[in-house]
Amino acid sequence: MAVICKVCASNMRPAFRHAVLRKYDVQYSQCQTCGFLQSENPYWLEEAYSHAVAAADTGLMQRNLHLLNASSVVFWRMFRGEGKFLDAAGGYGIFTRLMRDVGFDYYWSDRYADNLLARGFEAGPNGGPYRAISAFEVLEHVLDPLAFLGSLMSMGARTLLVSTELFLGDYPNPDQWWYYAFETGQHISFYRRTTLAMIGQKLGLTLQSAGNIHMWTDRPVSALQFRLMTHPKSAALLSWIPRLQLKSRVWSDHLERLKS
Repeated sequence: MAVICKVCASNMRPAFRHAVLRKYDVQYSQCQTCGFLQSENPYWLEEAYSHAVAAADTGLMQRNLHLLNASSVVFWRMFRGEGKFLDAAGGYGIFTRLMRDVGFDYYWSDRYADNLLARGFEAGPNGGPYRAISAFEVLEHVLDPLAFLGSLMSMGARTLLVSTELFLGDYPNPDQWWYYAFETGQHISFYRRTTLAMIGQKLGLTLQSAGNIHMWTDRPVSALQFRLMTHPKSAALLSWIPRLQLKSRVWSDHLERLKS
């Protein structure tokens, strides 16, 4: 039976097989049109998600600090920090809390994790609309990226800021690319830039991509601007602008939570 690409509906062809969680023999297939690479139906995910954050993810805090800088700059440049923002699949609430510390009105959602650090700022069913939605280190976990991103847009956002590692050309050698994360079993979908561009066409949004940070939006942002706003060194420097211009919510959030 032919495997159909969930991004562009073209045929996919077998790429390779590899052990997942060190015991399941899993088939991976790649789309010949947009380059989307995906595992077979991930029957092992319940076991893989026995913990929401894999123990081997030692880069969690470092990523959050860089994403804090980049997102602060991007959302200041695009929205001057005005409006409500959402972190989808927000894990333990680290990023939401950090963005509120800067001064953004940020909220959290995640059906698989406990909100430990941004309690009281969960996204309710009528919490939107949101000016923009972030979803970091998520796309590699989802079976149907178009459905997932479409659900985010249904909350009013026309700007989606995400992070995931990309590959070039044919799929990377399964023994030479760490991002497959076979040992944890949580990564099931992998992307080229052409895949993200196709997703943008399907969503009716323009793609900007630099390194492992990507954005779909209907607002004017040049490729050069996006690279500067998301590069680790320039983002760290530019992040002082929103920090100085916005009022941190640390104290106001503290007072609000005391009342609840």
